[in-house]
Amino acid sequence: MRKTWLTLAALGVYAFLYLPLVVVVVYSFNDSRLNAEWVGFTLAWYRTLFDDADMLLAARNSVLIALVSSLAASVLGTLAGIAMHRYRLRVLPVLAIAPVAMPEVLLGVALLLFFNLIVRPWLGLELGLWSVIVAHITFSLGFVAIIVRVSLMGLDPSLFEAARDLGATPGQTFRYVTWPLIRPAVFAGALMAFALSIDDFVITFFTAGVGVTTLPLEIYSMIRIAVTPEVNAVSTLMMALTLSLIVIASRMSRGALAALR
Repeated sequence: MRKTWLTLAALGVYAFLYLPLVVVVVYSFNDSRLNAEWVGFTLAWYRTLFDDADMLLAARNSVLIALVSSLAASVLGTLAGIAMHRYRLRVLPVLAIAPVAMPEVLLGVALLLFFNLIVRPWLGLELGLWSVIVAHITFSLGFVAIIVRVSLMGLDPSLFEAARDLGATPGQTFRYVTWPLIRPAVFAGALMAFALSIDDFVITFFTAGVGVTTLPLEIYSMIRIAVTPEVNAVSTLMMALTLSLIVIASRMSRGALAALR
């Protein structure tokens, strides 16, 4: 009896989480400008989406920001993960994980103040794509660092000791021992950072300059007028991309951890 209730409760939770997403996907094929009722199946909204110059520009900006920020976060996050594992200082995990645990609104306001009060007066730089990239690196770096640190914690310390005993330099130890073992975790962290960056709205909203738009910002500007099937279409594509990257990242990370057992 208890198992039946637990199953029903789980099904109810999953329905609450995923039914709205299913509705968005289904109504992206609705042959009507209104989402009030189903009229018929069509692909016209996807064709309209790919003919929308503003949406294509926003998509290009989102991909560019996600690529640059995920690459930078991968490098910095890997270094941070190695530092946290090697030096065991309590302050290092706090510094790396704080942007992850901090509410996005608070982080967005803090970054906006930093750019306006420090960067712009001292360097003369206005908000733009660069500020969004820096902001995305800030909050995604911690995810990479956590994944790399967990991967390193599963390694046998004798591997590094053996490399040093055989005369390997620190650089050679990293190249031939550490990097091959943590590479799946680094790639998983990079994919996670890309997925988080490409659909971020709150932090992007605070740090984007005038005239800079991304897919989440463009969608927000569209839904303030009306939720058309074009919004559903772009949301469906973003959902598919994000979920695919998260699934790939989770599989890579799980495979990396399983290989270390």
